[in-house]
Amino acid sequence: MQIVLKLEPRSNEITIDIEENTTIIQLIEKFKEQLPYTILAAKRNNELVELNTALINPCKVELLDMRTQAANLIYQYSLCLIYLKAVEDVLGKVTVEIQNSINKGIYTMIKKRELITNEEVLAIDNRMREIVKADIPYIKQVIDINEATEALLYSEFFQKLKLLQANPKVKTVKAYSLDGYKDFFYGLMVPSTGYIQHFELKKYRKGVLLRFPHPNNPNVIPEFIDESKMYAAFGEATLWGRLMEVSYVTDLNEKVRNGQYKELIQLSEALHEKRIAEIADLITKQRKRIILIAGPSSSGKTTFAKRLLIQLKVNGLKPLYMGTDDYFVEREDTALDEHGKPNFEDISAIDIKLFNSNMNDLLAGKDVDLPVFDFMTGHKRFGERITSIGSEQPIIIEGIHALNQELTPYMEEYQKFKIYISPLTQLNIDEHNRIPTTDARMLRRMVRDYKFRGNSAKRTIDGWKSVRDGEDRNIFPYSNEADVFFNSVHLYELAVLKKYAEPLLKAITKDEPEYCEAVRLLKFLNFFEAIEDDSMIANNSILREFIGGSIFV
Repeated sequence: MQIVLKLEPRSNEITIDIEENTTIIQLIEKFKEQLPYTILAAKRNNELVELNTALINPCKVELLDMRTQAANLIYQYSLCLIYLKAVEDVLGKVTVEIQNSINKGIYTMIKKRELITNEEVLAIDNRMREIVKADIPYIKQVIDINEATEALLYSEFFQKLKLLQANPKVKTVKAYSLDGYKDFFYGLMVPSTGYIQHFELKKYRKGVLLRFPHPNNPNVIPEFIDESKMYAAFGEATLWGRLMEVSYVTDLNEKVRNGQYKELIQLSEALHEKRIAEIADLITKQRKRIILIAGPSSSGKTTFAKRLLIQLKVNGLKPLYMGTDDYFVEREDTALDEHGKPNFEDISAIDIKLFNSNMNDLLAGKDVDLPVFDFMTGHKRFGERITSIGSEQPIIIEGIHALNQELTPYMEEYQKFKIYISPLTQLNIDEHNRIPTTDARMLRRMVRDYKFRGNSAKRTIDGWKSVRDGEDRNIFPYSNEADVFFNSVHLYELAVLKKYAEPLLKAITKDEPEYCEAVRLLKFLNFFEAIEDDSMIANNSILREFIGGSIFV
């Protein structure tokens, strides 16, 4: 039997002959010397499958290591199950919550009478390593919904039970067992615990960090950097969730079904406005003149910047809004990336000296000839924007490099106020299945790309890795430089985005490489009740930047 095989993302396809019923694990064994990293899953005809899958028909097989999003999530699910099993072995029956991504890992809470101790964390870590060394198989079971519901009635998994009871379309559920410990996960697993070689457990604040390699370096635990401000932002998100009585998907779905989502939308928007006003008051009190705003893709930077501008005007100021796109170096001076194309995302693409000179002259009250970059010719034009500002006027600067000190090396530090913006969701599916922030951002971008840029969901998915790589280089390393964090998430937004994103994802066909990711996102969206009528979302909402109807974009 012939199959077409792709060993890794960067390799070419090869055609080979195999025996019928050969498993993907057996296939990997034949090529293990050519594989740079551990294979965690595979795509069979663009459908994500586990490694113990048998190949019974001619097909196309692509092996996936941690450098891909699908395999990265499988590593996380598999690691979380080891962690949950080890916690029970060490501490007995305690409630564990898998909460959010932070510090290059996942923040978890172990709920017991006293806070978790360093000694207990070490004991859990040791138990996890014993489980990995024992190479225990993950046992998958597909369970009838009635059987699953009955089992959950006598467990501590209250949110899992509510989720299943509220979704009549679900007929079966998938459970994984690990040496007697059983749990419901909504993704796939590796075949056995021996695949999970790299992890680190660390006591952090009131909880425990479960850390693992970054996709760009699958065999190395990244350096620990305490993202204390992001931790505080997640804490604020938790408080907002409690205020709105929405901590899990089931809470949101109940409000959608009974019509209470309208109040939820109003409350969420009011919390945003209050936080933006607080930031404006802080800037005004500190007499800051240079306001620098950065954040990853689809954070809502443009809407936030313009709403901040309005709040500063309320405080009697007259801010000047600036972007950095007009300060690109001349096209012929732009460095090339690894593909030989102009690298507009690198900070070297910005004319740093001109930018700093113009900003300092503005702050000094001089008339400044601000450039206009012509993207058709690749050159700056002058003489079209002669600008000056008063002695009290601040300048709002939004851009991917805004928090990088290399962008503003010639400006006085005491003049700067730095803001990091990102949608940091604390809304989880259940106790052990979290919603990755990157998924929420990709759905935002997918909807916006289609509505305003003429791009398909296929193109958004295809380019997402490149977007994430750029963020890892240019944005995330500088988040701790911020004076304040602004969490741009709306707890209701995935229920709104669902009706826009679903048809775009369903348009991706099985013969397209992006099909696997589209299926994963569709399964994810299936947990949400859709908000069909979004007319009451204000026209200055950050969400309007993506679904349309914004007065700012």
